[in-house]
Amino acid sequence: MLRLLFVGLFFSGAQHDFFVKLSNAALELTNQQVEYDPAYFFITYPNGDVPGNKGVCTDVIIRAYRKVGIDLQKEVHEDMKKNFDLYPQLWGLRKTDKNIDHRRVPNLMVYFERHGVALKKSKDPNEYKPGDIVTWDLGKGIGHIGIVINEKSRDNARYLVVHNIGNGQEVSDCLFSYEITGHYRFGSENQGH
Repeated sequence: MLRLLFVGLFFSGAQHDFFVKLSNAALELTNQQVEYDPAYFFITYPNGDVPGNKGVCTDVIIRAYRKVGIDLQKEVHEDMKKNFDLYPQLWGLRKTDKNIDHRRVPNLMVYFERHGVALKKSKDPNEYKPGDIVTWDLGKGIGHIGIVINEKSRDNARYLVVHNIGNGQEVSDCLFSYEITGHYRFGSENQGH
């Protein structure tokens, strides 16, 4: 399905271009049929991915960034290897695991805070721009993540989000549907390498 993309002036020059490309990359992912599958997969490193027809919310982020030249598997793994104690210790691991570390919302939150810009968590839709990363608590501590895209809600009040909450990679008007736990901008001059 073809979509017309609204591109607002929210950055200048290369920054603007990068975040528009990231937003478009996320939107492009919605054309791919993906089954929600949280299984552990052994994947290649670097540039590894779970099977193309499988994925979870974090895989939307990883795949979109990969389309604009950033391998979050490698970036998160290298940062965790050097700074393991700064990352959440929720899974009983004693060392990094390049197959899964980048596929965990809390790890991406730490990475984006350390290497990007942590932005204000707000209920003001004007605070969110295409290419921004948003994390939520779905309830009972279940984390979720998505990318704000350059397409607006039907009432034109807020940008939409690409995410995978169980129905595959999709566009949703869900920015304020859950408790926002993080708001980040990562890329362009914030890129790790």
